Formats: sequence, structure tokens, C-alpha cells
Amino acid sequence: MTTLLETRYRAVLRLLPASYRREREEEMVETYLWDIDRDLQDQSRPTLGEVASIAALAVRCRLGAPGSPRRYAVLGAAVRLFALAAVLLQAASAVVDRILELTWSFTHGASGRQMFLSGFTGRGATDTVVAVLTWTLPLLWAVAYFALLHDRRRPARYSALGAALPTLWPLVRPLTGDGMPPGVPWYETSAALLAWLPALALCAAHHRDAPPARLPAGSPGLVFLAGCVVTGGSLVLVPGAADFVWAPATGFVVGALGWLLWRVRRGDGTSPGAALALAALGLLVLAARVAALYPWLHVPGAGVLLGGGLGQTAALALLTAALAVVGGRDLARR
Repeated sequence: MTTLLETRYRAVLRLLPASYRREREEEMVETYLWDIDRDLQDQSRPTLGEVASIAALAVRCRLGAPGSPRRYAVLGAAVRLFALAAVLLQAASAVVDRILELTWSFTHGASGRQMFLSGFTGRGATDTVVAVLTWTLPLLWAVAYFALLHDRRRPARYSALGAALPTLWPLVRPLTGDGMPPGVPWYETSAALLAWLPALALCAAHHRDAPPARLPAGSPGLVFLAGCVVTGGSLVLVPGAADFVWAPATGFVVGALGWLLWRVRRGDGTSPGAALALAALGLLVLAARVAALYPWLHVPGAGVLLGGGLGQTAALALLTAALAVVGGRDLARR
């Protein structure tokens, strides 16, 4: 006779893929019920730790654990590449932005240094701490990138989550009642998604059973340097159009276009799901680009910023659509 606890365990195990349950469900249920008295099983429930462990196993199985069906292997490869590309994009943007800010501040005399320091001083303790963390924590994207490519998965996870934290403050700040006017909600939401979706994808897809992260081409240092050159060059060459999305959007456009050209030369040698992974990242960047551009549509004198932003929007839309088409064809062919 089936007890209530066994029924509850089987309900939780339905989180796992059907193929995994067919092979191991009975063994897992027996293991969970092994040392529990049968008379107590109708008054017991699976523990929170057991439920969390089964949920984590379900995520690993659907993201390419050994022995998973091919569709899950493809999905896992795509999510891992999405996370890696997004972390690289934000790492290069964060490092370049802060290098350029420090360079400008300390090459413009005392007034430049004072302007830089005023962003951290002269305010309340909470605002000062938030300003310091907002400036420093995004540098952890670079730590996450290099840790991931050197197969240091736990530091990579913690670094990515820490780097994404500052994007939550604009969403949480109105709840603190500090009297500051609210920001632009759609931009703040898109910026949070651009940070948190890659961070969570990194934590989920680069699990302990996943293969080591690797770049399609080039060494980690050279690829990161190329990303810094592209994002930094876009800020230096077109400063009038540069907002918070300009550098990462430019980096994505150049990187995605380069990947498409490289794929044409290599034929079908790319990993399955790579195009769809880049298309998903392009969609995120496009959402942030549109959200950042919208408030400037009716601002006089913003012609350069609007022109650059609209050009980027068109390029992002075309590249994202092209990547989605290529990705769909790849999946159909395979």
C-alpha cells in the first residue's frame, strides 16, 4: 500500500525528466523511505533540502548532464554559451568604462578628481556605500569570465552574482522611502534582466557535470582584450552617442557579426545551439537599447545620441533576427 510520504516523494520527483524517472525513480523512492518507520510515513513530508536537491538535479538533467537526451544536451550547450558570451560582454564594458572614467578624472586636474570623488562623498552613509559598491562590484564580471574559462566554477558563480547585485538597487530604492525620484522603470528592469539572466544561467548550466567552458576561437586573454578594444573604441570615437548601453551593444554587434562570418568559413563546425544562444543575448541587449533610448525621443538637442541609438537598434534587430534564423536551421538540420 502506498503511503502518503511516498506519494509526496513521487510528486516531487516529477520535476525530473521522464527519461531519468524511468531509470531511477524506484531506486530514489526506496532510498528516501529506507530509514523512516512506515507508521510515521503518513505524517511526514520531504524536507526542504531534499526538494532543493531534486530541483537542482532536474536543472542539471535538462542542461546537459551525462546521459541526458540530445535535446537537453543541445539546450545545455546553448545556455552555457549564452552565459559565457554575456559575461564577456559585461566584463569588457565594465572594465573599459571604469578605466576611461579614471583616465578622464585624473587627467583633468583637481576639478576632474573632485568631480570623480563627489560621486562617493557628500551624501549619507547608505548612498556612499551603494555608490562604492555600484562602482566596484561590476568589475567582478571580469573575475567571473576568467574563473569560468579556467574551470573555477564556484568563484565564477559567486562573482557573477556579486556583479549583478548593483542592478537591483534602482528597483529596491523606491521601497526605502529616501525621497529620491524614481528612475525609468522599463530601463531599470531591462538592465536587471541583462545582468541577472546571464548570472543565473551561469550558475545553472555550468554545473559540476557540465563540460569545461571554452571559447569558439582564441585564448581568453586575447578575446577579452578584443572586447575591451571594441567597447572602449566605441566610447572614444562616438562620445556624443554613448550612454550606458552603447558600449555593450557595440560589442555585441561586432562580436555577433564576426561570429557569423567565422561560421560561414567553418561551415557546420560550430556547436549546436550557438546561434540561438547569441540570438537570446541579442534580444536582451536590444531590449536594454530600446529602453535606454525611449526617454530621449522627445528631448531637444539629442540628435547625435538618438541617431547612434537608432542605428544600434536597427543593427541589433537585424543581427538578432539573422541569428535566430541560422539557429532554427541548425536545429532543423540536426
